[in-house]
Amino acid sequence: MTGADGLTPHTYVPQDQLYVWALVNPAQPVLVGELRLSQLVADCATFAYNANWWHFALSEDLPLLPGQTFTAAERGSAPGAIDDARPDRWGERIIRHIDRPARLSILEMLLFAGDDRFGALGVSVSGQRYIPRRLGPYPRLGDLGLLSAAIEDVQAQVPISADIQRLLQPGVTLGGARPKALLQTDAGPCVIKFSELGDSVDTPLVEHATMTLAALACINVATTGVLPLLPRHGMARHALTIERFDRMGGFRLHCLSARTALRAAQLPESYAALASVLLRLGHPDHQRAMREELFKRMVFNILIDNTDDHERNHSLVLGLDGYYALSPAYDVVPTLLNLGYQALSVGTAGAESSLENALTQLNDFGIKRVRALELIRQVARVVDGWQAHFTRQGVCPADMEVLRASIDRPALKQQRQAHC
Repeated sequence: MTGADGLTPHTYVPQDQLYVWALVNPAQPVLVGELRLSQLVADCATFAYNANWWHFALSEDLPLLPGQTFTAAERGSAPGAIDDARPDRWGERIIRHIDRPARLSILEMLLFAGDDRFGALGVSVSGQRYIPRRLGPYPRLGDLGLLSAAIEDVQAQVPISADIQRLLQPGVTLGGARPKALLQTDAGPCVIKFSELGDSVDTPLVEHATMTLAALACINVATTGVLPLLPRHGMARHALTIERFDRMGGFRLHCLSARTALRAAQLPESYAALASVLLRLGHPDHQRAMREELFKRMVFNILIDNTDDHERNHSLVLGLDGYYALSPAYDVVPTLLNLGYQALSVGTAGAESSLENALTQLNDFGIKRVRALELIRQVARVVDGWQAHFTRQGVCPADMEVLRASIDRPALKQQRQAHC
């Protein structure tokens, strides 16, 4: 239950035992198991399944073993898929500086991420009925100006009034530290992302342009949109809306980050290893298409200079058929750092951002070289038209100049044009 039964930071009393619930059908929560603070590792959670839970293992490193206690044995973490139920860095910032519960252990981070976090898991103070951290009502379009101002106040460490705090929710998505919240629309809740105060470009608009460019390359991306905000210092600004892919009608879908899936399989953090996970967990009829899709995403990230393609920016979604599928791409945007290496390993040359490197482990993707070159050509031709596409999406000339210095620098431009 939520609503009046939900707890608040002011009513919460710290405790060393919480409960994980499955909210696949939010109207009928099912108890999954019990969380405790580890006695051996500081600020580390342990987990044990409830004896009545049999539906599915939360991740491969949390097999359905009655009486078994699992631990990540790592400070500030939880075992397996439960770690994906934590808030991202922005959410932690909200919990630490806005909610300020009486304690800030990993258990509080899991609990105060709230009822509508990423995926289908919930955390409750009760094992008899689902009593989560109470959130909402979520802001609506009419609150966008107030929400944007509140986001900026948090970044500037300005005190937030009580009536504005309701607009800020911590447990929205996987990913990083970029400011975000949930927005209620007529079509249901969506994620909304904002610029950071120090951004050199209108990042939400650039991300929308990048995601829609990826879609032109036949890459499956989360559906995005942009909302205009009041200009700052004469410069246009936007917020980015992202349709949730962890929801299907009234149901919630269990999700794993690539980090969790790779750790569970004891594999390195690489695109090739993730392709191997898709081969093992995906539906046999869809494995080939998913691995080709992952290969194309790797190529696109290299050519568009998205070097923040870390293991939490890729996810798997558990379907109602019991198989995992690669989630739509998200958090795809040029990082503008000209690093020359990706966050995930690309090939035998490690994380080097080169198409030559991307061609070195094709066996793991199940792709022949001729097919791989065809896929690279598809992506390269689309990326080669990025300037016209970004301009059509409304990216301003000043931002285009900044983007050109990264996306069109010789190291990348020469690679893509060699395959056009």
